Amino acid sequence: MLMSHDLEIKEGAFIVADAHYSHKRPDFLDFLKDIYAKKLLPTQLILMGDIFDALFGEIPYTQIVNQEAIGLINEISKRVEVIYIEGNHDFNLKNVFPDAKVFPISAQPLTCTAHGKKVLLCHGDIESDFGYRVYTSLIRNPLVLYILRIIDSLTNHAILKRLDTYLSKKNDCKEFLGFESFISKRLDSKFSCDYFIEGHFHQNKTIRLKDFIYINLSAFACNQRYFIVESKNSLQFLQEKNFSKGN
Repeated sequence: MLMSHDLEIKEGAFIVADAHYSHKRPDFLDFLKDIYAKKLLPTQLILMGDIFDALFGEIPYTQIVNQEAIGLINEISKRVEVIYIEGNHDFNLKNVFPDAKVFPISAQPLTCTAHGKKVLLCHGDIESDFGYRVYTSLIRNPLVLYILRIIDSLTNHAILKRLDTYLSKKNDCKEFLGFESFISKRLDSKFSCDYFIEGHFHQNKTIRLKDFIYINLSAFACNQRYFIVESKNSLQFLQEKNFSKGN
């Protein structure tokens, strides 16, 4: 179901997907520090999910290990509109980011406008198969998270530490063979818009489908790329940038 919140994507907005931030991937923290210090000046900051490798609203330990990045986002959101589209690695975050506009998977794709065009935004884990939908419901379930919180506390965070080790070894940057065919079967004829933008798959590809232009964003975790809404005349309207600390 499409959700409209009268959101406008502003000229000069920064869009970031799949930073998968953790202590082993510090680049996103440096990016936030540059925004906080006004070395980078977004008109709006749109975070497209999986910004953290593991951040769950009901699990305090995930907030403790990510507290510096959380604090920076909260400070930035006091002066810049921050739109946070939850992913499958970061969810139930409304209370974690009280000044940001947080949208769970149930509110995705999010309907916005940009330069008079209709734009749909989502993390990318909608329109999935039945098994994945069951999984996403379970991991967000309050009872499941309550049990996980107790186990986490009793085991000195053993499960989350093991998860951190596993995720740090995962290859987030591999090519998805047959991606265009997959996206066409998944999305064609299901949505009416000008642009459909998501992350999740980390492919950095633009595909013209029957009814709209599909944009899959690059993962910040792979190459520190982010996107700026820059040109009213551009077909894609997103300008790709590479973040480098100190530049």
